Amino acid sequence: MKLIDDAGKVWHKLWSVRLALLGALFSAAEFAVSLAPDAVADVVGQGRFAAVAFVVGIGAAIARLVQQLRLKE
Repeated sequence: MKLIDDAGKVWHKLWSVRLALLGALFSAAEFAVSLAPDAVADVVGQGRFAAVAFVVGIGAAIARLVQQLRLKE
C-alpha cells in the first residue's frame, strides 16, 4: 500500500474522502432514526438515510478511480 504524497495536507480536497465522510454521516443518521421513537421514524421514514448512504458510497468508489487534477494547486 502506498499513500498519496502529502496526504495529510490534501485529504480534505479528495472527493473520495469527502463522499466517504458524507456517507458515514448518513449512516449515522439512519442509526439515530432506528433508535428514535416511532413518531420520529414515521416522519423521516425507515431506510431513507441508508439509501442515500448507499448512493454516496457508490459515488465515493467512483471518485476514488477518477484522477483529481486540482490536487496540485
